[in-house]
Amino acid sequence: MSNSSKPVCIVTGAATGIGAATALRFARGGWSVAIGNFNDSTRGAALSVEADCRAHGADALVFDVDVGDDEACRQAVAAITARWHRADALVNCAGTTRVIPHHDLDAIDAAEFERIYRVNTIGLFQMTRAAAPLLRETGRGGGDGDGSISTSVVNISSLAGLNGTGSSIAYAASKGAVNTITLSLARSLAPHVRVNAIAPGMVDDGLLLRALEADAYAGVIDRMTTNAPLKRVAQPAEIAELAWFLATQAPAITGQVIAADNGLLVAAS
Repeated sequence: MSNSSKPVCIVTGAATGIGAATALRFARGGWSVAIGNFNDSTRGAALSVEADCRAHGADALVFDVDVGDDEACRQAVAAITARWHRADALVNCAGTTRVIPHHDLDAIDAAEFERIYRVNTIGLFQMTRAAAPLLRETGRGGGDGDGSISTSVVNISSLAGLNGTGSSIAYAASKGAVNTITLSLARSLAPHVRVNAIAPGMVDDGLLLRALEADAYAGVIDRMTTNAPLKRVAQPAEIAELAWFLATQAPAITGQVIAADNGLLVAAS
């Protein structure tokens, strides 16, 4: 066990996609990284991310957490506290979705709303609540930190939460709630913890890659590339770079939802 003087970033949903890219970005920046893994089905990928982080000289820890389980969130933070005695950033990347056409109202029911909200909204809140005391303490200058810059929570939201699009109505609603939670937490955790959200548009290697068959996914990539004013889709590393900026270089930014959508929101206005 180590009481590190290096800053520590906790990343949920870090086995793949944006979460994996975020863990690697903070490792490259000299931080210790706690890599959130869901269960046995993703453990191999999480261990690979851990190995990549260690290859960059970072101290890394894989922790299992179903963010929809409040006790699991608290146990995860306890393990991180025991390892490093500090937390300088939490990036909430854990998420789930299912593709259900918005016009097919009968295809979505209360159980699907509850499933999506349990991870995307309630889980994000529970993980932040569990980590808040440690983030506050580090932001005050505890955990060998000097308190010169407040600690940070970065929530990975979605363009769907800003314009009501996305893989399903339940998913869009859950991300709209994430945006509101971001504003509420920015008020309640200030001044020692800043809270912001990133709302990506289409991200290659994101959730949809694991929710669609290959042909359907390729069609979405092609359509979103065509529709975006910048004629491209984002990559996980771009979103990770923005999370790094918000955590390390933006002491005046809190309570913001930043769209990283290649112009899709502008095109729809």
